[in-house]
Amino acid sequence: MDATERRRGDHFVVLPDDIEAFRRDGYVHLEGVLSEDEVRELEVDYDRLLRREIAVPGKDYCDMAGGYGPAAEDFSIINVMLPRKYHPAWQGNVLERRAASIAAQLQGDGLVLDYDQLLAKRPLREDAVFAWHQDMAYWPATPDTRTATVWCAFDDATIDNGCMRFVRGSHKEPKLRPHAPVGRTREESHALGTTVDEAVDDIRYAEIRRGDVTVHDERVVHGSGPNCSQGWRRAYIVAFRSVETVATERRLGFTHSHNDEKDILDGVGIDGETR
Repeated sequence: MDATERRRGDHFVVLPDDIEAFRRDGYVHLEGVLSEDEVRELEVDYDRLLRREIAVPGKDYCDMAGGYGPAAEDFSIINVMLPRKYHPAWQGNVLERRAASIAAQLQGDGLVLDYDQLLAKRPLREDAVFAWHQDMAYWPATPDTRTATVWCAFDDATIDNGCMRFVRGSHKEPKLRPHAPVGRTREESHALGTTVDEAVDDIRYAEIRRGDVTVHDERVVHGSGPNCSQGWRRAYIVAFRSVETVATERRLGFTHSHNDEKDILDGVGIDGETR
């Protein structure tokens, strides 16, 4: 079954082998989730958000390789948090709808869209590195941690331009790895990082095509390398979590906005222990 056959309106068919890979590895690559026409339509507003033609206030427009400085033209990894909040016309778009069907097939019923995000690496940026991390290190602890984070490539993602990379099977480790701020403080830079041993860990690079996605769970160790290419590396992320988890987050005042007053480390310690 090719990608055209697997795209059925709002639904995308996830095959048994895909489900097996997701459970075994902590992530899976799905080809052709969006058609070229669908990517082309979405990238009009994607690029408007990057250029700040659609306003994104405060720290929700920042540099994940640097921090919250004002010189946006110098950002190496432009991070736009919650674009659907700041551009409501995007809500319910084709990626959201199709990703919801993928999330349900991989993680079961009772999931809702928790947050969305744009990550765009400028060309020729050696510092456009997204540190190794586990998503759970960023979030408050909740009983139901099921997550399907759908990472959609708006450019072919390669090792040369900083594609996603995963520590295969790391989601099965009994507890989170220790995490620490990438910058001197969380006020300086939002990013967290953990340690990977290249001699021991099974590192896999996810080179994918425009319109493809990777889907990963909440505990798999992942990150991405620098953009050494002449072009951008743009990604659009939508993350689905359980209804109960999202409700708990919101009661705590945690919205995934970088403008939140609540510090994520209230929920998960940087020593890797949840509390």
